[in-house]
Amino acid sequence: MAASFVPRQAFPNYASIPRSYFLGHHRAGLNKMRNMLSSIDYVIECRDTRVPFTSVNPMFEEALGKTRRLIVYTKRDLGSEAGSREQKSLEKQIRSFNRGTPVFFVSPHHLDPRSKSRTNNRPDVNTILTHLREDAQGPDRLVGCRVMVVGMPNVGKSTLINNLRNRGVGKAKAVHTGDQPGITRKIGTPVKIIERDNGAHVYVLDTPGVFMPYVPDAENMLKLALCGCVKDSVISPVTLADYLLYHINLHDPTVYQRWSLPTNEVHPLLDSFARSTGLLAKGGIPNMDLAALHFIQKWRGGGLGRFILDDLQEERRRRESSDEDKASISITQALKAEKSARRQQATDPSVRQK
Repeated sequence: MAASFVPRQAFPNYASIPRSYFLGHHRAGLNKMRNMLSSIDYVIECRDTRVPFTSVNPMFEEALGKTRRLIVYTKRDLGSEAGSREQKSLEKQIRSFNRGTPVFFVSPHHLDPRSKSRTNNRPDVNTILTHLREDAQGPDRLVGCRVMVVGMPNVGKSTLINNLRNRGVGKAKAVHTGDQPGITRKIGTPVKIIERDNGAHVYVLDTPGVFMPYVPDAENMLKLALCGCVKDSVISPVTLADYLLYHINLHDPTVYQRWSLPTNEVHPLLDSFARSTGLLAKGGIPNMDLAALHFIQKWRGGGLGRFILDDLQEERRRRESSDEDKASISITQALKAEKSARRQQATDPSVRQK
């Protein structure tokens, strides 16, 4: 790395970032989920490990109410190196934000039953199935259990269902998957993942990914787009690649050294990347948009560093500040109540006598 290189400490280009990706089937799917809750015993909420907080849709909290749930963080090995101390520390911290709710982590290989390396990840899937057998189903349950799988678009719901089915009952995939959001457009038919002799089977239902009607923070929209939760056509791929470069530089600029020295300028990097990989338009001119998309896809596959986009410490500070605000409100209310009681005591003889 060049000794003089200083990575950007902030990403400046937010003005042109769209703030919404709430489509018709998102709204319809959410309404259907609400209407089906009376027949649902359990909810599995999928979140992306790379954006453990940004991939939380607050609409689920309102829509799903107090239905029992567990949280599955997908794409585990894209947030940190598999088996590393960093991964263990990351997962411990994420669990600390979800006290009282069962939390599981699964990797991309683990989610794909066709992966040659899935054998090494079987314990991850088995722990989810064991939890569902013991908690969602219950050892003495005599009727079947229906589990709804929810989450943001393209967060890994369908592939999780396919792998639970593959490991649980030994059958091939039952729902379609893809690299872009929007593959699942409606709530699917129940898929059996656990079978019992007494007929009290466990079924899961795939649901369409639901985005938020509006994302107040433009950077959160960039994070979600970078992780594939919105279609790649929604935000300029060059802008998205620039945002990715900003994050890569904060972690390890050497991951792109085959194309460029450490840089904060995305256009020269993409130019070199396009020429190196043959992504050229007519006349041998680099296709910058296509190069940006390929650069992003390379990161999504783990080829340009494995790191999360959310700041865990900043999230902790935000939550602590929120708790302090709530506490200060409570203290204020208590002081008001005390003053009111003193005024009443001073004016009401019956109160003074007590």
